[in-house]
Amino acid sequence: MTTTRQIMQTAYSLGLSIPAFNVAHIPMTEPIIRALVDTDSFSLVEVSRVDCEKFGAKSIRDVYEEYAEHENPAHARLHLDHVPVIDEDQKLVDYLAVIKEALSLGYQSVMIDGSRLSLDENIRITREVVDLVGNPEIPVEAELGAVLGHESGPLPPYEELYTTGKGFTKVNEASRFVTESGCSWLSVAIGSIHGAVSDALKSQKKPTARLNLDHLQKLKEATGIPLVLHGVSGVDQSYVNQAGKFGISKINVGTEIRQAYETEIQKSGSVVKAQDAVYDRVADLVKNYYCIRGIRKLVLPAES
Repeated sequence: MTTTRQIMQTAYSLGLSIPAFNVAHIPMTEPIIRALVDTDSFSLVEVSRVDCEKFGAKSIRDVYEEYAEHENPAHARLHLDHVPVIDEDQKLVDYLAVIKEALSLGYQSVMIDGSRLSLDENIRITREVVDLVGNPEIPVEAELGAVLGHESGPLPPYEELYTTGKGFTKVNEASRFVTESGCSWLSVAIGSIHGAVSDALKSQKKPTARLNLDHLQKLKEATGIPLVLHGVSGVDQSYVNQAGKFGISKINVGTEIRQAYETEIQKSGSVVKAQDAVYDRVADLVKNYYCIRGIRKLVLPAES
């Protein structure tokens, strides 16, 4: 079977961006996979610590078990998203225990997020996780820079964030980070923002964001590995559709499909209808926003 690493490397070579859909509530898993099958597409299905702590994903074991019930490796693989060393509430996380559990369950790629640390500490801890995984076929994603949005309280105005480059990944640091940490993929900050997770803000529409493609091109040249864009919900489509040729091989999508599920639950109280809303949103994004219907044949040619 083609590995996740091989799939992502193919996407990088072809200048394609593969979505990664976050499971914020357990019943979202099945309709995500069903939509991918019906559009002959491919994505990662992923869960983060935030999904488990702040929403309804319960635990990484619960998500794994639900994924295993509906898995279809030709269309989806399971990824462990954001395992922070320091979380959005400034609490220390036992990150190694979380990653060890995910590996024992069978997650096919993992992410360690040391972006709230100093550069040296982020490199050290990412290297620690790469060594723990010990298998180049299980990619380790890391993050450098600050994709804001998960922190408590309102963000500064988006235009201020973008024009000042607040949190943007530094090119010289990215080059050193990739070389010394050994990470497989690197999440970079170039203008997108995470969806808010506080009760007061989690249902609000995200501001329309854009990407600094000139800066992204420099990061691609400096790193030479697949890059990742978090907080894609709300990014202007014209930027998203160009991102692949600038090195973005994985694009994380959470807020849009989570809000589709939660809105329908609040409206009808029906999990089935909420699942249908997720299916419709994922299928629409694949076909009309990311324009990747049929991408499976490109990234898994040996299995088509």
